[in-house]
Amino acid sequence: MGWLSLEEWQAVRLSLDVATRSVLLSLVPAVAIAWLLARGRFPGRMLLDALVHLPLVVPPVVIGWGLLMLFGIRGPIGEPLYEWFGIRLVFTTGGAALATAVMSFPLIVRAVRLGLENVDPGLEAAAATLGAGRLDRFVTVTLPLMSPGILAGAVTAFAAGLGEFGAVITFVSNIPGQTQTLPLAIYNATQVPGGEAMAARLALVSFTLAISGLLLAEVIARRMHLALGRG
Repeated sequence: MGWLSLEEWQAVRLSLDVATRSVLLSLVPAVAIAWLLARGRFPGRMLLDALVHLPLVVPPVVIGWGLLMLFGIRGPIGEPLYEWFGIRLVFTTGGAALATAVMSFPLIVRAVRLGLENVDPGLEAAAATLGAGRLDRFVTVTLPLMSPGILAGAVTAFAAGLGEFGAVITFVSNIPGQTQTLPLAIYNATQVPGGEAMAARLALVSFTLAISGLLLAEVIARRMHLALGRG
């Protein structure tokens, strides 16, 4: 395992798994919400905008507690999920992915919304005059032009998901091999005498992954802007 122990590699792999699943879970709803906020004109739009961005300003522990109340075994959503389908999210890897998805959801929405607002409505209008329907215009014109925002938002959310702590530990606890992601493993190491070296190694891995993710998001966005500009 090199310079990381088996337990440390386990935390790294779990973090990558949770971050990936969280992005897959939130990407499509985030694109839909971004579309509504950017193009929609309806009562309650400002309230929806505020609710979407709530995880950015509310303490993560509060979000985790809310998820525990909703998706716990006796919660209004968690109880029927468990009794009808045998799905339990609390204290599971799936629950960690859900908590991470909720916390990173606003990051995808913001990136996609910015990308959508930069789309020239005249291009969609031109496609409409050529007989393209609403769905055709979205798939062939709007979606490709907003794709840099989608990809950048997804990669940024993935990087942020690697560092999520408060909501995860509150909702799914700190269980090695199931819910102990990198931040939780670092926290655990700091609570153990002599765990400074382990905490330092994991912190370095976490820092490297986060920086790599942010740089990748920037590179993807720039290259896609250039490619679309040439097209």
